[in-house]
Amino acid sequence: MDKTERLFSIMDALRRHRRPVTAAALAEEQGVSVRTLYRDIQTLIGLGAPIDGEAGVGYMLKPGFFLPPLMFSPEELEALVLGARWVETQPDDGLSVAARNALAKIATASPEDLRDRINDTALWPVAIWGERRPIAVLGDIRLAMRQEKAVQIEYEDVEGRATSRTIWPVGLAFYEGKQTIAAWCLLRQDFRSFRTDRIASLTITEERYGKRRAVLEREWRASWTHE
Repeated sequence: MDKTERLFSIMDALRRHRRPVTAAALAEEQGVSVRTLYRDIQTLIGLGAPIDGEAGVGYMLKPGFFLPPLMFSPEELEALVLGARWVETQPDDGLSVAARNALAKIATASPEDLRDRINDTALWPVAIWGERRPIAVLGDIRLAMRQEKAVQIEYEDVEGRATSRTIWPVGLAFYEGKQTIAAWCLLRQDFRSFRTDRIASLTITEERYGKRRAVLEREWRASWTHE
């Protein structure tokens, strides 16, 4: 990797981090020495890159930084296309449409027209569950997580017993053929998983989560890892 490619790679790495990242971590990722990384950072700052931080503390991009026209390597473009096409196969109408729109925006936001390259990637996901049938509750769950609002559900367990639950959705997992909601269940006062195909009805309430969703997610991950 030459210096120009490395400078772009450092900018890509900084974009991925919301908090300061140390020079040692960046240097390891780029496969260079910390001294070289320091010089690269100073070069980027000299070229006008809005990088905050200092040696020994960490670096991050200042908020509000707008990227130059998008450029993608063949592998990056293939990853985007395959991921978007997989999302299109999911039974979530909102995400499916968004995936198609996102690919269209990517194709026309680059200096070169990427539509031919996108159509020629020859990478296609395979949906093993057959006909795609939209599941209405998926959009509601995503909305509830964004707004951090509690959800009231009528839920049937594996034996067909129905219960009413108020949950704080933490995450939504998409498997081949099914989707599972990870949530804090107020009835059980613990984290539980709920299959979307067992939800008879769902209502987003005006009640806010008792904690920020990001905090709940960290707690859920810790409990899941422990178990």
